[in-house]
Amino acid sequence: MVSAHHESLHKVFQRDTGLLIDALQELLGVDFPAYRKIEPVNVDLTEIEAIERRADTILRIETKGEPYFVILESQGRPAERKRRSWAYYLAYLLDKYDGQPVLLVLCHDRATARWAAKPIEFGLPGLPSLVVRPLVLGPDNVPVMAEPEQVRSNVPLAVFAAITHGNDPGVAAILKSLAEALDELDPNEAVIYAEYVEAGLSDVAAQQTWRKLMDTLNIFFRSEAARRTREEGREAGREEGLEEGQAVERARMVCTVLERRGLEPSLETRERIAACRDLEVLGRWAELAWSVSSAEEIFAEEE
Repeated sequence: MVSAHHESLHKVFQRDTGLLIDALQELLGVDFPAYRKIEPVNVDLTEIEAIERRADTILRIETKGEPYFVILESQGRPAERKRRSWAYYLAYLLDKYDGQPVLLVLCHDRATARWAAKPIEFGLPGLPSLVVRPLVLGPDNVPVMAEPEQVRSNVPLAVFAAITHGNDPGVAAILKSLAEALDELDPNEAVIYAEYVEAGLSDVAAQQTWRKLMDTLNIFFRSEAARRTREEGREAGREEGLEEGQAVERARMVCTVLERRGLEPSLETRERIAACRDLEVLGRWAELAWSVSSAEEIFAEEE
């Protein structure tokens, strides 16, 4: 199952698609043409039912000329099979759409970033028929954003940078500046970025630091979604006990995550989530809610 840590690296680009242009131009030095619109593309790249392939995120960028299709891939460690998958993704998009495919790999450690940046060659040694040259963002070319003013100037980039540098010795200063910047945003917006950071940090000490900062600022507890969740949870807790209240809270958060991702649950799906009282099952659904392509997919394991 795809982890929330894996998902957070590319989800921030879905949340703020303009971040993609910032990353290409400012971090990678790509002379990208002026664009009119950026929109998500279906990530299902399956052609034969028996072989399912899905990219992490695909964004279509409309320019004055031909459109670009940018594949965003989160990579936590080297995996040779992905090199073949990336070649397939690019070839598929080139064949399916009238536009140019681009591969951008997101890494949170230097070793993986160096591995991902190596050209991928297929064919005869020294005379390859196909060459794939991934663009890579990692700790070496994503800036450390620890100054408050720097963070405030581009919060989405600061969120991505905090996740990317989550294992750095100075991560505490990075997180402190980011937390202060989020505290100035609308709480409903800030809580989403805060959850991305918590999910994306793999270092235990960094996770603890972030949770303490969030407890101090109370970003989550000022959001509208959290207010409704608490009210429902308190009411259920009074009437049916603490565990019932916890189940209501978790069920509400599953629906909230799906809604935030644009996956509007049907009435039947909402009723099934709300009726569940198994905290372990609700926990799995909450995790899956960050990665599924439709609301109903969270039930796949149970079915």
